[in-house]
Amino acid sequence: MSNGNKLGLAILTSLVVGNMVGSGIFMLPRSLSEVASPAGVILAWVLTGLGVLVTALVFGNLAIRKPELTGGPQIYAKQLFKEGSNLSLLSGFMSSWGYWIGNLAGNVAIITTFAGYLSTFFPILTSEAVLFTAGSFTLRVGNAFTFAVCTLLLWGTHFIILRGLENAGKLNFLATAAKVVGFLLFIIIALFAFEASNILPFAEAKIDAAGNSVGLLGQVNNAAVTTLWAFLGVESAVVFAGRAKKKIDVKRATILGLFLALAIYIGISTLVMGLLSQEALVSSQKPLIDAIEVVLGPIGGKVLAGIGLISLFGSTIGWVMLSAEIPYQAAKQGIFLNPFKKENKHGMPVFSLVLTNLLGQLFIFSTVSNSISQAFDFVIYIATLAYLVPYLIASLFQVKLTFTGETYVHNKGRKLDMVIGVLASIYSIWVIIAGTADIKTFLFGVILLASGILFYPKVRRSQSLTNK
Repeated sequence: MSNGNKLGLAILTSLVVGNMVGSGIFMLPRSLSEVASPAGVILAWVLTGLGVLVTALVFGNLAIRKPELTGGPQIYAKQLFKEGSNLSLLSGFMSSWGYWIGNLAGNVAIITTFAGYLSTFFPILTSEAVLFTAGSFTLRVGNAFTFAVCTLLLWGTHFIILRGLENAGKLNFLATAAKVVGFLLFIIIALFAFEASNILPFAEAKIDAAGNSVGLLGQVNNAAVTTLWAFLGVESAVVFAGRAKKKIDVKRATILGLFLALAIYIGISTLVMGLLSQEALVSSQKPLIDAIEVVLGPIGGKVLAGIGLISLFGSTIGWVMLSAEIPYQAAKQGIFLNPFKKENKHGMPVFSLVLTNLLGQLFIFSTVSNSISQAFDFVIYIATLAYLVPYLIASLFQVKLTFTGETYVHNKGRKLDMVIGVLASIYSIWVIIAGTADIKTFLFGVILLASGILFYPKVRRSQSLTNK
């Protein structure tokens, strides 16, 4: 691999921050206000932050102890079982498949949010005027234009990445730097305009869709999947570990990126609740812009929308890169379909990139019939649950290493790593249980994951030929 495709600490950190602080920062204040009171939202952020911290420590530790295993947390699945066994191959493939599908859904959430914030400048994107009707289907002008914008963003990003990782990484770095500065300014301004009355009552019961009253702990439970969505991408540096200049930078970028993202999320989500009433927040399609307009008027909203568009453009680059890298690295490890190993002259996974974005295009069709907020809520649940399986697997793999003592010299750090691995495993299991309480989401997620079984025989045959 050429030096131009090697990533340093700054770009690795920007990938972590850029991929975490993407669509979530713009849409989650509304999503969380639907299921939790202000107290529930803040408590959910704190618990999720602690859970993701121990998970990030697992990723950083494994990147150093198992540097040969590159491509993301799903790669560790095959290491849980006897090397070369069918169970090892099956678990590695299915984990990679689920992780890849989760990224596809994540891409759509970011791209559709981009279209939502672009509507600040082009209101036609939210037009309810009917374009045409066919039977029970009605296509509205706003949905049609949103679909076109999302498609252009997806494929524009595609061609940028095809030209090489270094240039795409630099664009992501610049966009991430712009978003961090912009969000810090938002926090400073919001501090002076914060209205405590908007977050009162601070802790109250919420009524769910079935009409049941949900207490504080129940609200935290319901918000668990939603808040975790904000931190998906914390493993970005691990996915690109094979392209890192120094392996230690993978752990440093992961931890540094997590703390930067956590500070931004807690600060902004709390302050937005103090700028908008609960009713206004729940009904908002672009809560950050609506919040800043309360303080600075329409001009402030447009400035923030511009920062948001830069931020989301950078996140799109990072997530499309990540999505294509996952099956590419898995194929190199022998646990995915062989065509995904194909590269172009710039060392980019061209087959993986094309197929990933074609499938992403199918997800974008959700914007034709749904509002941006509905599409966002749907895909974040599917994406988050798909991610949790590899997260759990990585945590269990660390527990296995500490149990066997492999890679540990004189048992240094072994007990601490075991505690971290156990806590990370408990956290992943908790969120999986909370997220699968909704049977519709659970069944759809299972169908997406199970669909990988159709392709497993090809992986097994190619692996058998390789071993001969």
